[in-house]
Amino acid sequence: MAGEKNLDVLMKSLSAVLVDGVYVFVTVQGDHKSFGFKPRMTFEEAEGTTYIMLKSEAAALGLPYEFPSRMITLNIHSSLEAVGFMARIATELAKHDMGVNPVAGFFHDHLFVPDGREQDAMRILQAMAQG
Repeated sequence: MAGEKNLDVLMKSLSAVLVDGVYVFVTVQGDHKSFGFKPRMTFEEAEGTTYIMLKSEAAALGLPYEFPSRMITLNIHSSLEAVGFMARIATELAKHDMGVNPVAGFFHDHLFVPDGREQDAMRILQAMAQG
């Protein structure tokens, strides 16, 4: 099932959903299964494994974390080969002094924006969709 590649279609179809919970970025050595949590995302790096997980889980496990953030899911099936979609969104958020950590899933893109700035991000995304 191929996702949408056309940037104009992607922007006009942009629909964002704020996901419950505060997420954080954690890095550990070894397999998360030994810690007993289910991360939202896992990425293997040379320095260790990065997990995006709920802040409450990281705190309960005593894991150091960074970037408390809110997750926004973009409800359009964008192609993994779409050109410029994330760049346009990141650029617009940057104009409002907001960093973003985007993560691409197979069906959707997800934005992790600073906790406390999620409503600003939602307004910006809504304005982008309206052109």
